[in-house]
Amino acid sequence: MSLIKSISGIRGTIGGRVNENLTPLDVVKFASAFGTWLQNNKNKKDLTLVIGRDARISGEMVNSLVCATLQGLGIHVVDLGLSTTPTVEVMVPELNADGGIILTASHNPKQWNALKLLNEKGEFITGENGAEVLALAESEDFDYAQVDDLGKYKTRNDGIDIHIQKILDLPMVDAEAVKAKKFKIVVDAVNSTGGIAIPQLLEHFGCEVVKLYCEPNGHFPHNPEPLKEHLGDICELVKKEKADLGIVVDPDVDRLAFVDENGDLFGEEYTLVAVADYLLRHKKGVAVSNLSSSRALADVAKNLDSEYFASAVGEVNVVTLMKEKNAVIGGEGNGGIIYPELHYGRDSLVGVALFLTHLAKENKTVSELRATYHSYFMGKKKIELTPDIDVDALLTKIEKEYQNERVSTVDGVKIDFEKNWVHLRKSNTEPIIRIYTEAFSQEEADELGDQMILKIKSLI
Repeated sequence: MSLIKSISGIRGTIGGRVNENLTPLDVVKFASAFGTWLQNNKNKKDLTLVIGRDARISGEMVNSLVCATLQGLGIHVVDLGLSTTPTVEVMVPELNADGGIILTASHNPKQWNALKLLNEKGEFITGENGAEVLALAESEDFDYAQVDDLGKYKTRNDGIDIHIQKILDLPMVDAEAVKAKKFKIVVDAVNSTGGIAIPQLLEHFGCEVVKLYCEPNGHFPHNPEPLKEHLGDICELVKKEKADLGIVVDPDVDRLAFVDENGDLFGEEYTLVAVADYLLRHKKGVAVSNLSSSRALADVAKNLDSEYFASAVGEVNVVTLMKEKNAVIGGEGNGGIIYPELHYGRDSLVGVALFLTHLAKENKTVSELRATYHSYFMGKKKIELTPDIDVDALLTKIEKEYQNERVSTVDGVKIDFEKNWVHLRKSNTEPIIRIYTEAFSQEEADELGDQMILKIKSLI
């Protein structure tokens, strides 16, 4: 089965059978549930939703179904067309809309698509709200509008322009400093909407842009997750073009990775580290990431007399903690930058603007900037358990075993040793424990994971 219903939306592969894949009927049912939920929770008659999509092949079809369904409920639709996740998030409050739907399966392969649901602030709906939407979808308790009350449909093609202008207006973005550098930059946008938005932003900074896979046709030329093993082409092109750097985004432009002038990866974890370094130098405060993100962010915060806090894994959890701590900057180690001055959502465009400002002001090459941060290495392992084992009880035993270390139980069990850490999280769908580690070398990170697997086995 390739249909995943979760509190953050619905995701699945196109085609196949109803309730097993993301079929037209599933799209209509879920759009109906979200629209109905909004109507039930808003004390107003005329609701407006903003819709935007990445460039996936199925996007146009899914978009037509969603827009028509919402109109059928009597909800007005503003269709941004080809857009980015952060652009839709910015445009919901900009247009005083009541919510939004982003049609994207993020870094999933081309056969996938998804509906991601936003509230009136342009932020992802809460887990509690998501559960209510799922219950409505299950019950199919929908009441569609009469013919005179159908929702109106209109398109806007200025969403990305408005988003970029808001970024250029930010006090911490210095377009003139970047222009003076005349950067030459290669962009890999995996043939999705980053191919529209990122070059457009870079042109405002006076950069020379070399486009690689920037045709928004949804035919992803490589696995769209911006990981080292998928990015050989841009690494080669940066060297060939003698470019200053490369920029990589995922299909919906909420994850950001950089390539240095030598064709080496800056490291997805270090996107947030570099941006936080720049911002916290100018305004001491709080940085937030999740428990599975690199310790390098905590190092930077400490060096700049600022504080660092870690949330449970998941963007909604990061945002909740950022609001609670009034954070200056936050995000996730997968290259997701959340800058509250603009909005509470992962945003590669604002990430690019802040990174280039930092790079320009430091007067360093990308590799020189990277060398100013501690190098950490991450390991990811898992241990499969028999279904009869109580995983929660097992994690409690581990917590007790390491009670003399710094232990967090916010999300599974994380043990912070002096020179490395290990984070254990149980899977929600199968009897496995995921084991994340970080250390000063890859060998040490992997060894720490293996040691933890032996410890777990000894406690069973």
